[in-house]
Parts: sequence; structure tokens; C-alpha cells
Amino acid sequence: MPIRTATLTRQIQKNGARLHLAMVSRARSQGTDQPASEHEQALLDERQLLKEARATRQAQAKLPKPKAVTLVKAAKPPKAPKAPKAEKAPKEAKAAKGDKVSRAVKLAKKAENLEAAKKAAKKSAKT
Repeated sequence: MPIRTATLTRQIQKNGARLHLAMVSRARSQGTDQPASEHEQALLDERQLLKEARATRQAQAKLPKPKAVTLVKAAKPPKAPKAPKAEKAPKEAKAAKGDKVSRAVKLAKKAENLEAAKKAAKKSAKT
């Protein structure tokens, strides 16, 4: 299982802390002019390998990723043309309704009825 980049960074930090402790303990016990001990040299080598691994992972992450293949749907075959429909016989004309009256005619008739009612009322009052 590959090591994640984030874990490499954390490992580099831990390695750096151990390396620092090893360097400080060597400097206190033997002095700064002494060469690095085997433990310190192993920590330095491990640190170098971790940094190289992190650099290669970061370079690999910048490379273009493979894209998903787009599926091309197969074209459907064209439909066969439909046969023309048989012509229907023309419909018979409906009989016109003679009793339908327009609004203007209704209003005129209403006005005539009102005038007739007024005249009838006047006549009956006189008699």
C-alpha cells in the first residue's frame, strides 16, 4: 500500500525531531567537532529518502490524470415513413341555431320593454 504524501510530511517532522535530539546529545557529550554517530547518520539518510519520496509524489501529482472514457451511443436506425392516412369524409354542417340572440339585440329589446312599461304605467294611471 503506498504511503500518502501527508504521512510523509509527518514522518519527516518526527525524523527531524529525533535527528535534532541525536545531534544535541552528541554535541553535549562529545563536542561539536566530532563526526556524526551511526544513529545520527541513519536518521540523516532516512530523512533524505523521505524528502525524495515526497518530491517524487508531488511531481507525480502534477502529471495529467487519465480521463474517463466518454461512451458514444450508437445511432438509432431511422424510422420507416408512415403510410398516409385515409382521408375522412367531410363533416356535415351543423344546423345554425336560430334562437341565439346577440347582446346588442338583447339590450335594444330590454330598452323597448322599459319604454313600453313606462307608457303602460302612464296610461293605467290616467284611466
